[in-house]
Amino acid sequence: MRRERVNGASVAGVLPSAVRVGLGGIAGFAAAVVFVFGVRYAGDGQPGGMDLRVRDVLGGVAGSWRDVALATDFLGEPVGAAALVVAAVAGCLLLRWPRAAVLVGVGVAAAVGTARLLKFLVGRTIHGDNLSYPSGHTAFLTAFALVVALLLAGRLGLGRAAGVSFVFTAALVAGAAMGWAQVVLGAHYPTDALGGWCTAMAVVPAVAWGVDRVADGRR
Repeated sequence: MRRERVNGASVAGVLPSAVRVGLGGIAGFAAAVVFVFGVRYAGDGQPGGMDLRVRDVLGGVAGSWRDVALATDFLGEPVGAAALVVAAVAGCLLLRWPRAAVLVGVGVAAAVGTARLLKFLVGRTIHGDNLSYPSGHTAFLTAFALVVALLLAGRLGLGRAAGVSFVFTAALVAGAAMGWAQVVLGAHYPTDALGGWCTAMAVVPAVAWGVDRVADGRR
C-alpha cells in the first residue's frame, strides 16, 4: 500500500495494515450475526426473549437521562448526522487528506444504506408497521465512530493489538450509546440495535479496503 503525505506526515491508506486482519475477522463475524438475526426475526413484529431480558435490565428513562437519550438519538437524525459527517469531511479536506474524506462519506452512507435495505428485506416491525431491523441510527453512529477511529489509528501509527483495540472500542462505545438510546426510547428492540452495530462493523472495513484499492490503483 502506498503512503500519502498529510500535513507533512506520512500515513498509509484509510485501512491501516496493522488492523486489517483483526478487523477483517470481526467484520466477518458481524456479517454472520446480521444474517442469523435477520433470518430469525424476518417478518416478526414482537420482541424476542433476548429483547425482553435486555429491556427488563435497562428499564425506562425519565428526567435528565431521557434528555441524554434524546440528544443521542438526534445524532442519528438527518440534521444531526449530516452535521457530524460534514464536519468530519471538512476536517479531512483541511488536512489535505481526500482519501479520508471519501471514506467518511462513502463508509457512513454504505452502512446506513445497507441497514435501510435490510429493513425491507427482513420486514421486522415495531409499533405497527414501522420497519425496525437493523437500527439505522445505531448503524450510523457506529459507522461514523469506526471511520474516525480507523483514520486516527493510521495517523497515530498504532500497532496491531493497540490499533484493533482502539478501533473496536470506539465502535463499541458509539454503538452501545446509540443502541441504549433507541431501546429506552422505545424506537427499537435490543436485537435491532445489535443488528445495526454489526451492520456497520461488517460494511465499513470493506468500504475502507475498497477506497484504498481504488485510490492506489489510480496512481
